[in-house]
Amino acid sequence: MYAFSLPDEQEFDAKHHVEKILGSVAEGDFTVACWEPGQVSPNHCHPDATEIYFCYLGGGTMTTPDGTIEVKPGAFIVHPPGEVHEYANGPERTLLFRVRYGADMAARMVDWPSNAEWQATPADIDYFEKHPVG
Repeated sequence: MYAFSLPDEQEFDAKHHVEKILGSVAEGDFTVACWEPGQVSPNHCHPDATEIYFCYLGGGTMTTPDGTIEVKPGAFIVHPPGEVHEYANGPERTLLFRVRYGADMAARMVDWPSNAEWQATPADIDYFEKHPVG
């Protein structure tokens, strides 16, 4: 058994959101993700893993090619393998609990409009040439 207190595990950083892996079991891991106001993830997917988020505190919006939904305390979001998504945090600190499971947790990033310094890796470029978004 694994037992955690999300408030005890939270770690925030003004420069970027923090994803703290709490543990791993078989082909998965569980994480606490901490977001300062206005932080935004890259548009990305996990080709070989399902990613599940539960909003514990705060909130923002989650966007996929199919649309945008509001994320607020109690929200539960499931991204199947390969679904491109971006999380944009709202005006207060947010604490998300995340579970990923699958053959490989690696992320492939499409773009990151809020980060002018980001550059696609050759692996990202290759993946999205073979799997275009939209």
